[in-house]
Amino acid sequence: MNSDYLIIGAGIVGLSIAYSIQKKKPKAKIVILEKEVEIGLHASGRNSGVLHAGFYYTSNTKKAQFTKDGNAKMKAFCKEHNLKLNECGKVVVAKNKKELERLEGLCERAKANKVELKLIDEAELAKIEPNASTYRKALYSPTTATVEPLEVLKKLASIVEANGAKIYKGTKFLYPLGKDKVVTDAGEFKTSKVINCAGLYADRVAQQFGFGKDYTVVPFKGKYLEYTGDDSPVSTNIYPVPNPLNPFLGVHFTVKADGKITLGPSASPVFWRENYKACQNFKFDECLETIWNDTKMFVLNRSGFRKLAIQECKRVTKSSFQEEAKKMVRYIDAKKFSKWSKAGIRAQLVDKRSMTLVDDFIVEGDKSSVHILNAVSPAFTCSFAFAEWVVEKYL
Repeated sequence: MNSDYLIIGAGIVGLSIAYSIQKKKPKAKIVILEKEVEIGLHASGRNSGVLHAGFYYTSNTKKAQFTKDGNAKMKAFCKEHNLKLNECGKVVVAKNKKELERLEGLCERAKANKVELKLIDEAELAKIEPNASTYRKALYSPTTATVEPLEVLKKLASIVEANGAKIYKGTKFLYPLGKDKVVTDAGEFKTSKVINCAGLYADRVAQQFGFGKDYTVVPFKGKYLEYTGDDSPVSTNIYPVPNPLNPFLGVHFTVKADGKITLGPSASPVFWRENYKACQNFKFDECLETIWNDTKMFVLNRSGFRKLAIQECKRVTKSSFQEEAKKMVRYIDAKKFSKWSKAGIRAQLVDKRSMTLVDDFIVEGDKSSVHILNAVSPAFTCSFAFAEWVVEKYL
């Protein structure tokens, strides 16, 4: 089982890197290890599917560097392969004067990032999304869109396999053996270079190679409510103005690629990394580690973490979601948001030195291995552009 590149994790980042390698080096031997029996069972397959435009991020970040190009590349991929794509756009609405000032700040970021974004008044908003409600002004992002994440993943996997890559499903990475071998629960694999795209476990994998020592992953669960009415109360994604102190965008309306409407996500702390519900996938060591890290962040209260945690812990019931929905639209029968959709868990990297949430891509590596420690939202949007950068810079 020899390869030029061995990728740990068949999520959107791992598959995109394989896809990018094949464009540069068509004859490269690529092996992809996926611990689950199917792809897309975690973050990549549970993603909202929103292709972000790139106006939230300050210009000196990797997010700003990759989002605009990633958006365009993902749209082109979907069109080329006849995958679902809803180019519905997005509006960001304000509740008060303070949030109106933040809208103007987002416009400045859009200019710096060369992203198309328009500050509109209430009359213009009514033409774009008649049901949206705002305080005086709103933002309109025409390039925001939605895709079906699992459809994208499966197509990408089929392409990289057709081009010679081998995906070993149900094969869990255990530990490295020297610089050119890894041990899995299905045997040893020899390779020239390891690429760690393990998502929720990227930090633990990296630490076995001597990287990521200053970081740890703290999981946050994102829950969504699905609209079950026969009507379509909105046709455009509607977002609130984000809190600049935390990396989450708040509960919002998403018009999915198939036309379904969801409300969410929450961003509530959970007790272990795959804690989707009840005691599913319980791991004692992860539980202790997560509680310890959450407690430290709560006590230190860096970047307003305490307020964020309390706010998000309240946002776990249907009624709390429904109340958030009413703030962004003129009219909604909020009770028709009645069905919980598939929850996802965000692999949020934390800097152990400051106990703060890391809000940008973090990559470490050397000649033998590369580690994608923080492929944080909007990683799905960025994936193709980010993968090309990783290949160019590290491979």
